[in-house]
Amino acid sequence: MRDHLYRIADELRSLANLGLRYTKDDFDRERYEKVLRNAAQILAALEERPENEILSEYRGNLDYLAPLSGAGAAVFVENKLLLIRRHDDGLWALPGGAVEVGETTAAAAVRELVEETGIDGRASGLLAVFDSRTWQSPFRYQLNHFVFVCEADDPTPQTSPEALDVGFFAGNDLPPLSQGHHLRVPVIFKIRRGEIPAPYFDL
Repeated sequence: MRDHLYRIADELRSLANLGLRYTKDDFDRERYEKVLRNAAQILAALEERPENEILSEYRGNLDYLAPLSGAGAAVFVENKLLLIRRHDDGLWALPGGAVEVGETTAAAAVRELVEETGIDGRASGLLAVFDSRTWQSPFRYQLNHFVFVCEADDPTPQTSPEALDVGFFAGNDLPPLSQGHHLRVPVIFKIRRGEIPAPYFDL
């Protein structure tokens, strides 16, 4: 139920911001403002935060009228997957992050791989596209996350300002995984083994 309410709040936020961006009618603007406040009230109740704080965040997100894009890199060596230990929660995850304006999702995956692990690679195939709403993402907005297989001439990882630790792990010996990754990483191994056709995508 909690995740369902998060989805409702995010859909209302998106609809309201879309209307506020394009309407020229003052009465419609009042209605969209009310919808935005209702969305903020839902999130405020869920997270026990001040409504005005959330409303301020919502009004600052007028550009986010559609789902955002993220990209991750899946590097395998001898059937082990490269993971990083994150700074924010101390748990493990795929190297990845937000796609920046002006770059492709594949280029974003490679950039994040370099930034977080020091490995310079190339994207060789699309493994999966995960909808954040389905995979228990900690983000409270919709994100489409593209995961690419990445090849590297020298797959020797290094720690970085964005990774406390790095390492390769087998599917049956995974470390504690960050929220969302705890569901997606096992699926990535299944895709790798051919148990799920690639690329995987949510329906």
